Amino acid sequence: MSGHPRLSNVTLHQAPEQFLRPAYDRTAQKTGCVHFGVGAFHRAHQAAYLDALMNSGARDWKILGVSMRSPAVGEQLNPQDGLFSVNARSARQDETRIVGSLGPVLLAGAQSAEIVRALADPAISLATITVTEKGYCLDPATGRLDEGHAAIRHDLENPSAPSSLPGLLTVGLAARRAAGAGPLTILSCDNLSNNGSATRAAILGYATLMDDSLAGWIEAECAFPSSMVDRIVPATTPADIDALEQELGLHDEGMVNTERFMQWVVEDKFAARRPALDTVGVQFTNDVAGWEHAKLRMLNAVHSTMAYLGALGGFDFIHEAVAFAPLRAHVEALWDEQQATLAPLAGFDPAAYRAELLDRFANPALHHKTRQIAMDGSQKLPPRLVTPLRERRAQGLDCPHECLAIAAWMRWQIGKDETGASYRVDDPMAETTAELVARSGGDAAGIVRALLSIERIFPVGFAEDAYTVSELTRALSDLLTLGARETLQRRI
Repeated sequence: MSGHPRLSNVTLHQAPEQFLRPAYDRTAQKTGCVHFGVGAFHRAHQAAYLDALMNSGARDWKILGVSMRSPAVGEQLNPQDGLFSVNARSARQDETRIVGSLGPVLLAGAQSAEIVRALADPAISLATITVTEKGYCLDPATGRLDEGHAAIRHDLENPSAPSSLPGLLTVGLAARRAAGAGPLTILSCDNLSNNGSATRAAILGYATLMDDSLAGWIEAECAFPSSMVDRIVPATTPADIDALEQELGLHDEGMVNTERFMQWVVEDKFAARRPALDTVGVQFTNDVAGWEHAKLRMLNAVHSTMAYLGALGGFDFIHEAVAFAPLRAHVEALWDEQQATLAPLAGFDPAAYRAELLDRFANPALHHKTRQIAMDGSQKLPPRLVTPLRERRAQGLDCPHECLAIAAWMRWQIGKDETGASYRVDDPMAETTAELVARSGGDAAGIVRALLSIERIFPVGFAEDAYTVSELTRALSDLLTLGARETLQRRI
């Protein structure tokens, strides 16, 4: 039990002077944004940017938070009046800011009626999203709404209490249309390729199932800009909360640790009032795709690869994994392959970006767990590794390092580490991959053949490329017989 009072509006003044705090009157700010998915990343990223915006004098960009699954987020933040600390850490110095941009947090399903009412409020002009890839309920093979998804079926059968992102947002837009509240900008901040188009597909797909005229209104009145977001945010631990409490003198259950680096590139395509985020470091552009591809293929692909190979090799944290020279050499070689798939991008220096990423990955203050990053791989693999590999193969190029990265994901699906200890594969397709592995015969060729049959991850024709199948089988065989560390050492 904490020995200090809880952070809140009442106790905020007790925070030591070195802790930065809101420079604006929180009670005078109206809500202008609804955010879906109030996890650690949102708190360290979008909420921090909107806090900086209101600190600069902008008004009425307070956030109404929506927790999509767990009441725990509301239990952490509502007793604190939405206040929480963002602790930006580096090997040299930490900087902690108490963020005040977040208002109440509501729970999808249980409080859907309140969320729908908020979306129908003309004061709301922006909805932002961080629900991870699986939250969009899309079929990865087609990019369209998965109408057979359990959450979608539930919402169609229970229109007064939708709980999926497509269901909740679309019902909210129907209420907004009925209220004459005007257009809305819906801004995805998830690591999805063309995330604006993906969001549009999810919402219009659901709207079509409800009412064709609603789909037409959404298409005409709403905007779905794409964006690229970047900031490394590890999962918060009880030890993190305790450590901050000793410095802050207040108990903060909503705190997050992160790095100093942060980036947000947003397509300049808004249907309603646009926050002047460019005044606090956000880049507005007419083309986000190049930045998306660079981040997905250079940062995210390598992050996933280090997560699987690192965890299999016995490394608990990313900074430990990248310090292992053979893995770092693989990262550089993987970057060479991935970088060749990127179109030229004004203002983007690949060499400087790679050096900066290595420095960020090596940050020992973050303690970013490899197993956290290994989650939801079935959703992450296609844009990060499968698509660039296919592009290289279409040009007749070899891709041994991309194949090793995908083989590491395949090895992870077995659910047993190199000592034989079991671990949980945290993935929406975990049951499917486990069943396929179990029926494969257990050898590398059988596992590769079985997992390549998943068309949601590997498109039709992927398994027909003899080079790719052979290289995946060779890599997985090495991982199974030699282990991750020895495999990497032999490939230097």
